[in-house]
Amino acid sequence: MPYSARSALRAVVVAATLTGALALAGCAPTASPSASPTATTGGGAATTKPSATPTPTPTEPATPVTLTCDQIVTADQLYAYNPNFGPNPDYKPKDGSLEKKVADWQGATCSWLNQTSGDVIQIAVAQPPASQLDALKNAAITDAQPVPTYGAPPIEGYFKTGDSGQVQIFRGAFWIVAESTAFFEPGDAAPLMENVLGNLPAG
Repeated sequence: MPYSARSALRAVVVAATLTGALALAGCAPTASPSASPTATTGGGAATTKPSATPTPTPTEPATPVTLTCDQIVTADQLYAYNPNFGPNPDYKPKDGSLEKKVADWQGATCSWLNQTSGDVIQIAVAQPPASQLDALKNAAITDAQPVPTYGAPPIEGYFKTGDSGQVQIFRGAFWIVAESTAFFEPGDAAPLMENVLGNLPAG
């Protein structure tokens, strides 16, 4: 039973109980000592109230992304982008970040470290539950600027400036997140995003 229906039922039961109590109080002086036990029928009706425990809603699963980081961006593609970048073996998505959300949805989370500047590039790819895609897109368009150069419709691309430049791209069932202090503007991430989109399977 929906929460509002349960609330209404509880209100009716409480009102009925109070009304019954007042009625009994008003007629108490004339009540017969031999009153039948059936006078407690109103109290018995309250025992039929359904349990307030909500029925769990099944959670729609995400589709795991089984690609490796070398498949998302190949070594040759990374070298062509900037030969100073290499694997970042100590990488772990931060709690509360979009990359952590990708990881929670069994997506791929990757990171590369610039051996000269210390800049870090993060790229994460997920296939979220279909019911979550619209909410993710709405959050992206509220929080960032659309970037049409990341791909023609139906691809949707967004870029957000800050301490790190942040990219979000939606293509079909895929959600791509990329973040780096090396991304000062949308074009800084564009070559890598083109690589990632080209390496993803259809879907």
